[in-house]
Amino acid sequence: MNPPDHLGTSHGDLAQPVPLTPAVPPVGSFADLELPPAVLRTLTELGVREPFPIQAATLPNALAGRDVLGRGRTGSGKTLAFGLPLLVRTAGRRAEPKQPLALILVPTRELAQQVTEALAPYADALRLRMAAVVGGMSIGRQAAALRDGAEVVVATPGRLHDLIERGACRLGRVRITVLDEADQMCDMGFLPQVTEVLDQVHRDGQRMLFSATLDRDVDHLVRRYLHDPVVHSVDPSAGAVTTMDHHVLVVHGPDRYAVATEIAARDGRVLLFLDTKHAVDQLTRHLRASGVHAAALHSGKSQPQRTRTLAQFKDGQITVLVATNVAARGLHVDDLDLVVNVDPPTDPKDYVHRAGRTARAGESGRVVTLVLPGQRSEMSRLLGEAGIAPTTTKVRSGEAELSRITGAKAPSGTPLDGGPAAGRAKNTNVPFRGLGTSKDASRRTGGKSRKASEARMLAEARKAARVRRGG
Repeated sequence: MNPPDHLGTSHGDLAQPVPLTPAVPPVGSFADLELPPAVLRTLTELGVREPFPIQAATLPNALAGRDVLGRGRTGSGKTLAFGLPLLVRTAGRRAEPKQPLALILVPTRELAQQVTEALAPYADALRLRMAAVVGGMSIGRQAAALRDGAEVVVATPGRLHDLIERGACRLGRVRITVLDEADQMCDMGFLPQVTEVLDQVHRDGQRMLFSATLDRDVDHLVRRYLHDPVVHSVDPSAGAVTTMDHHVLVVHGPDRYAVATEIAARDGRVLLFLDTKHAVDQLTRHLRASGVHAAALHSGKSQPQRTRTLAQFKDGQITVLVATNVAARGLHVDDLDLVVNVDPPTDPKDYVHRAGRTARAGESGRVVTLVLPGQRSEMSRLLGEAGIAPTTTKVRSGEAELSRITGAKAPSGTPLDGGPAAGRAKNTNVPFRGLGTSKDASRRTGGKSRKASEARMLAEARKAARVRRGG
C-alpha cells in the first residue's frame, strides 16, 4: 500500500484517504501515454511539449479509469490533467439528446468558460461535442444544446440544477465526473446541488475531485463518492511557491487613495481586489478619471460584460482589473505579475486564492496587501495561518520604495473617454471606500464627517499627483 503523494495538511484540513491500490508511476512525456494521434498532434500544434508535474503524475492513473483526488492551488496545469483523460475515455461514444456522457462541475462562470476554451481544441480533434451550462446566459439556448446532444458538459451547479429540474438534462449516462475547485463550491453553498449531481451520475463511473483544501464539506464528498482514489498534490501552497513574493504595505489613512492609484498606474497588468461591488465600481471610476485603463469585474455585471472585460484584460486593452472575489478563482492571465489586496482578505483561503492569480505555471509574481496601521496584527495572524511570511514595509505615495516594490508611478491625470467612467468624469470627487472598510475605525464616526474626511483624502491625493507631474 502506497501512502498519499506528499500531501501535507493545512489549516482546516482533515485526514486524507490512503489509496488501496498502488498508483501508476508518472510519465516523462505525453508520448509515453497511450493518447490518440489526434490529441498528440493537437498538443504539438498548441506548443504543449512536456507535461507539468501534476499531469505527469495524474494522467496515467486517470486514463486507466482510477478516481483521482488532487489537492492544491490552481495554475499548475490541472485542467489538462483531468480534461485529457475525460475526453479520451469518452471518445467514440455518442450522446443521446439531453443525456451527456461526461461532466465537469466548476464554481464560477469564468472558470467554466476557461475550462471550455482550454479543452475545446482536444474535443474537436476527437469529434466530441461540448456544452457550457452557466448562469447569466440564455437557459433556452443551453437546453437546446443539450437537446441536440453534447458528450461533455461544463457546468456551474446552480444552472445545472435548474436544467435538471426542467427535465432538460439527465445524468444517468454520465460515467466521468470532475469536481474542480470543490472547496469553493462548498463555500458558496452549492453542497446540496453537488451531492444531487453525484447521486444522479452513473454509480460505477469515474470521479476526479480537485480542491485547495480538504475541510469538512469536501472531506464528506471524498469519503462518500470517491472509490480508492489516487491522491496527488496539485501544487504547493502559496507560501511555498518560491517564485511568489508577498508584501504587506502599511499605509497612512489619508494617503491610501494615492497609493492604490499609483500602483494601478504602473506599467504592465495588475489585478486589484476589493470586498464589495460598490467599492469596485467607485475605484474603477476614480482610476479611469485619473487616466488609468481600468475595468470592473463583479457578480453585478452581466455575463457578456464579464466575458468582454476579461477578454480586454487578457489582450491588453485593459491594464487594471478591479474585482471582488469573483476573480479569485479560475482566472488565468499570462504575464500577470502583480496582485494587490486593496481590501485585506479576512480568511486565509481567500488570500491563497487571490494570490494564486499570479506566479502560475512556474512564472514569477508578487502579492501586495495594503493595510492601515491598526490592521497589521490581524493581517499577521491571517498570513501565519496561510503559511506565509511576508515582507512588511511602511510606504507613502510618491516614494521610491513604493515604486521599487510595485512599479508604482503617477497617473497621467487625463480622464479616459468611454468605458466604465463614460459621462461620469466630472463626478470624481466622490472617493472610493475600499481599503479597510471592514475594520477601519472611521466606520464608527458619523456619516457626514467620514465623507468629508474621505473627500479631503482624495483631494490631497490628487494634489500630490499634480505636484509630481509638475502641474
